[in-house]
Amino acid sequence: MTGKQVGSYEIDPAELAPRVSKQLLHDAVVMYQANQRQGTQKTKTRGEVAGSTRKLYRQKGTGNARAGARRSGTRRGGGHIFAKRPRDFGWRMPRKALQAATRMALASRIADDEVKLIDSLTVAAPKTAVVAGMLQALGLGEKTVLVAPEKHDANFWKSARNISGVSVAPVAELNAWSILRPRSIVMTKAAIDAFRAAAKPAAERKPAAAGRKAGAVSGGVRTGAAIRRRERSVLERAFPGRGPRRNLISSPIPVKDRTMRTSRWQAILSSMRSDGVASSFVGAVVMSIAAVFLLAATAPAVDYTWSGGT
Repeated sequence: MTGKQVGSYEIDPAELAPRVSKQLLHDAVVMYQANQRQGTQKTKTRGEVAGSTRKLYRQKGTGNARAGARRSGTRRGGGHIFAKRPRDFGWRMPRKALQAATRMALASRIADDEVKLIDSLTVAAPKTAVVAGMLQALGLGEKTVLVAPEKHDANFWKSARNISGVSVAPVAELNAWSILRPRSIVMTKAAIDAFRAAAKPAAERKPAAAGRKAGAVSGGVRTGAAIRRRERSVLERAFPGRGPRRNLISSPIPVKDRTMRTSRWQAILSSMRSDGVASSFVGAVVMSIAAVFLLAATAPAVDYTWSGGT
């Protein structure tokens, strides 16, 4: 490798990130650094320090300030008043935010002309001199460098692991902190293409399936429109000639009360329909509702008017 330019590759940083959010990059870097903290520090309180609890001297008559135990936090050799405890400093950002921060970091490095592209990063056998000569030809011999191939290459990693200031990580392992930390980045065209593909909207990466019509069956469970039509037809057959004064299915009642619309009930009804049991189940429900209305209609009227007697 001579380090001379043999071709061109056009890329717009806006393809990776339309804008660069400094706050998002800061949050991502702080998160990665916090996750690297061990958090194993530990100091002793006055209850954990070895020593007697005897009062050092009597309370009055010595002319000295009053003193208690030797293990007090105000005395030399005593315990810590606010002792440190082992803790976990790690925290996690949303996955999409981390992905956006990684793309923003790479877009900012490309805009600053700090990324060099080469065709391939492969070596026939582990040889440190080969990778060192490649970096010297690119003018990166004295800088911290991140080498990012498309996939992990054991021979290249073994060749670069003994070079000071050089780190190797495939595209799948890159993050905002690893991209912003080195002075320069060496990547392959395939690695850049992987970033560009990941930056495309989901609709372009995965073509949407053919639209489903209302009432279609998916995975043995009917869609919501078909279930609502089925339930409405059951109510109309139970009460012929009487239009429903209130839409029992689509009315704005609390979600907890709409158990017939939950996915679990949909699955139960679907399995019962496939077994031929749905008709008896729906019939029992309809008969129960009809019995309630019949009792309410035939119940004798009761006069609760107070006549004034005692």
